Amino acid sequence: MPVNETLSQYSDWSYTTSVVVYVLAMIFFLVEQAFGKRGVQAAERTRQKEFAGVGGGSTATASTSDTATGARQARTRTERIGRMGVALTVLGVGLHLAALVLRGLATSRFPLGNMYEYITAITLVTVVAWLVMMARHPIRHLSSFVLLPVVILMFVGGTLLYAVAAPVQPALQSYWLVIHVTAAAVGSGIFLVPGVASILYLIRSAYDRDPVKFGKLAPKLPSADVLDRVAYRTTVFAFPVFTFGILCGAVWAEAAWGRFWGWDPKETVAFVAWVIYAAYLHSRATAGWRGTRAATINVVGFAATVFNLFFVNLVSTGLHSYAGVG
Repeated sequence: MPVNETLSQYSDWSYTTSVVVYVLAMIFFLVEQAFGKRGVQAAERTRQKEFAGVGGGSTATASTSDTATGARQARTRTERIGRMGVALTVLGVGLHLAALVLRGLATSRFPLGNMYEYITAITLVTVVAWLVMMARHPIRHLSSFVLLPVVILMFVGGTLLYAVAAPVQPALQSYWLVIHVTAAAVGSGIFLVPGVASILYLIRSAYDRDPVKFGKLAPKLPSADVLDRVAYRTTVFAFPVFTFGILCGAVWAEAAWGRFWGWDPKETVAFVAWVIYAAYLHSRATAGWRGTRAATINVVGFAATVFNLFFVNLVSTGLHSYAGVG
């Protein structure tokens, strides 16, 4: 079927606009990250100075009350900025989703047929997963750490890996494209969240052991326990989805190539990533690894996922190499 160039153009505009909105949201989250506690702490220091310099009870009480009000106002301002960042992120998700849907409508197919569309889907899943975790944990001010890799991936996808809207190759014209690639994209997208959370956990735990390390960044992070819970719960959700994607890929491989498994580079690295995440969950469930060792395993799994996304898709050659298709 012919490509609808108008819808394709709208898709590209939505994609570009979503990147811009995410960048703006990052700025708001960075402001909250930088000044969220600083304003309150400054008000507290002012209160202590005024209290030390005043001997009278009523005057001291009034000074304390005024400074407490100032601290609440400082907190309210930064919280308002953080909520504005959330609103921008939700707007970005809407535009992001529109870009993917319009690409599918423009080509009259499922919009996961090349690396550009695959990265679009992965980053969309990542932001949605982060919004869900934000609603459950006090981690909103960390959003810039998640949006940064999302923006970088979308920039690379929209420039170096951009593909003109077109029908997919005959080898990909199968209903398994919808099942297998969607599951892989959802699993990989969610894995980005525990990857970032585990990296921040390592920073926070290093600071807890030695306050000299990461002295400017770590104190503004949530507790190591909160970061550990975020990493574990998102990995628990993503792992079965990723497993389902690998199994569906094996079924599709048997139908397309006559074998379930052939140690293709992409199959191999995906299996390695699966083993790493399985080891992470197993160690948490049986050995009780909840500290640095578990976080390190999770970071290695995240690195394997990123390696599979870029190096295997773009550099190595194999049965999955459909002109850069993941």
